[in-house]
Amino acid sequence: MTIWFDMDGTIADFYNVNGWLDDLENERTRPYDEANALLNLATLARLLHKVQRNGYEIGIISWTSRGGSDLFNGQVAISKMVWLHKHLPSVEWDTINIVPYGTNKRKVCGGGILFDDEEHNRNIWGEGAYTPDEIIRVLKTLC
Repeated sequence: MTIWFDMDGTIADFYNVNGWLDDLENERTRPYDEANALLNLATLARLLHKVQRNGYEIGIISWTSRGGSDLFNGQVAISKMVWLHKHLPSVEWDTINIVPYGTNKRKVCGGGILFDDEEHNRNIWGEGAYTPDEIIRVLKTLC
């Protein structure tokens, strides 16, 4: 089974970067580059290592920018990869999917557990979908 994580608003505090919407409208990756973490990443990394040792795979399923050009969305994907490497350097993700905005995440991932801040994504996912506030609690139950 795979445990999937959205990034923006779930593990990365993208929406609290000052001027994030203007940056996206003008195709600047700054919010992706400057976003802080939304939870203690040392704790998250430790739990991710434990669940992997227990046989779970871990993955990222995150959208590119809404309305972004192909060039910009490629830059967004790179920025997200850099963010992951910078903030969770010890984590070896089994799968990273950075997909176009609005893509049905369940169709891409096929199931498992999803942590996502967007209620719409959780509703489409169904059973096994959780809010970001539940990350640590759920991961502890899997360790």
